[in-house]
Amino acid sequence: MKTLLMIGCSVCLLVCSSTLALAAGTIKIGALFSVTGPPAFLGEPERNTAKMVVDGINRAGGIRGQKVELIAYDTVGDPTKAVQMATRLIKDDHVVAIIGPSTTGETMAVIPVVERAHVPLISCAAGSKITDPVKHYVFKTAQNDGLAVAKIYDYLQRHRQQRVAILTVSDGFGASGREQLKALAPRYGIRLVVDDTYGPKDTDMTSQLTRIRASQAQALIVWGTNPGPAVIARNARQLGFRLPIYMSHGVSSKKFIALAGSAAEGLKLPSGKVIVADALPKKDPQKNALLAFVKGYQHQYRQEGDHFGGHAWDAVMLLKGAIERGGATPAAIRDALERTRNFHGIGGTFNYSAADHAGLTKDAFIMVEVRNRGWVIAN
Repeated sequence: MKTLLMIGCSVCLLVCSSTLALAAGTIKIGALFSVTGPPAFLGEPERNTAKMVVDGINRAGGIRGQKVELIAYDTVGDPTKAVQMATRLIKDDHVVAIIGPSTTGETMAVIPVVERAHVPLISCAAGSKITDPVKHYVFKTAQNDGLAVAKIYDYLQRHRQQRVAILTVSDGFGASGREQLKALAPRYGIRLVVDDTYGPKDTDMTSQLTRIRASQAQALIVWGTNPGPAVIARNARQLGFRLPIYMSHGVSSKKFIALAGSAAEGLKLPSGKVIVADALPKKDPQKNALLAFVKGYQHQYRQEGDHFGGHAWDAVMLLKGAIERGGATPAAIRDALERTRNFHGIGGTFNYSAADHAGLTKDAFIMVEVRNRGWVIAN
């Protein structure tokens, strides 16, 4: 009897010790961001935001009593490097989940890695093909480019602009956008009269714009990320281009306005609501989160939080909620993410399900316009 009692006490001590060790340990979250390289305008605010949010979580006591450790690597926008860093996060750093990468091309390269390892990934990139078709361990926070296309086409339809030229960048983001622009056009009564492309490193798109100007187009949609769209805006201004120009959500930050200068004036695009948070009605369910993010980022980094940093805010907070509800193992996180409902984030109101790992509708976007070197809600 005495021996059994001693064994029982020993077991209790071991269980208690394990529980205390777990509570005292850290939850390791990996991050892949393009902090340098061409997509740095995406990755830098994402990295900054992720760090800010994790620091705030830790100051408040962590998640379920455990501190969060953010292990972030710079991919330089390179898919090969993104794969290497994802492998390192899983095999060497033993993270329970990964946020990022910043771009569609990098994300598509990393997907097989996380799927094989059964580690949840919350991408910050926009390509619809990231989650369509659904991958078991892959989610995203950036609004799908198909939703952005729908928002532009809805606006064009209301303004009776049916003949449209498209000019898309020849990379992963541009290819995905072009696919959606072509696929959704018939649904909105849009006729694509010009379908042209440009290279990610091109520095002059005058020839494409000249062909578009000579066409029957009533509007131009440019699909790409900086710096290409800013070059196109400047070229259009130099040519005296008169057609209304719509940009993609890939340039939804003040960086684009800085690059394009006065040529950005009057351009319209679909964006997450964060860049016009102050102008939103009080009843908007996102407004409180948006203002908290904008003010927090301004306080910490002395600049405005933007649409792209918001993708990382959402990713970290979605992970926090999943861990609080389900636990800190990769499988538990995946399952809890899939059950997320009515999460009012920066990018929109998320409702994930087994059939939808993107979780947003076109209402996550608002049409904005550049006016006086700032953003306003487009009429």
